[in-house]
Amino acid sequence: MPINKDRVLFRDDSFLAVQKLSGELVVKGKGPVGKLPLLDFLKKTEVGLRPLNRLDFETSGVVLFARTKKGFDAALAAMKSGAKPWVKTYRTIVKGRMPRERGEIDFKLPARAGGEKIPASTKFRVLDRFPTVTYVEAQIETGRHHQIRRHLSAIGHPLVLDSVYGDEKFNRAFGRELRFHRFFLHAFSFDFTHPLTGEHLHIEAPLPESFNAVLKRLGGGGR
Repeated sequence: MPINKDRVLFRDDSFLAVQKLSGELVVKGKGPVGKLPLLDFLKKTEVGLRPLNRLDFETSGVVLFARTKKGFDAALAAMKSGAKPWVKTYRTIVKGRMPRERGEIDFKLPARAGGEKIPASTKFRVLDRFPTVTYVEAQIETGRHHQIRRHLSAIGHPLVLDSVYGDEKFNRAFGRELRFHRFFLHAFSFDFTHPLTGEHLHIEAPLPESFNAVLKRLGGGGR
């Protein structure tokens, strides 16, 4: 059975973009699999798919796949050249009221867990502030291991409910008050130049209902 058409964000002869749900794997990992990873599910009807980006288990939003080897090779070559950056924009909720409207976090991170540290930069801007948390947009061109989570934690504003890089005491209180237990990180949009046609593509995924719900409970409107 094909994926729900409402989750298909873009499709052409070379690429397919779909909305990943929080609590869904993109590809099979080392541990036991509770349900079929997104790639394996899509391959039931799209045999040659290859992922071009991956998201953490808890993270929702845009995932891009190549439908052909030609598309995959062209995309990798374009990413490596860096001539026309592939920009990924995320939305999240972080601990504390961020004082600056926008900024850039720029320090090295491992490409993979335990690997050699390489440059990584995260730009951020404030979308809304609440008494104890801030609704933030973060933009990256690189994609280091847990980049946004690690960078925001390093400046004292970890993702709320992040059990790895967050504030345990704050997370317990936030979880009890709002009755949510997973951190909110959503891959909101993906901007890149199509490596085969030269067309500029902007692919956007709407916020999940749960993310909108927590924003409304905090006193803001989901966007």
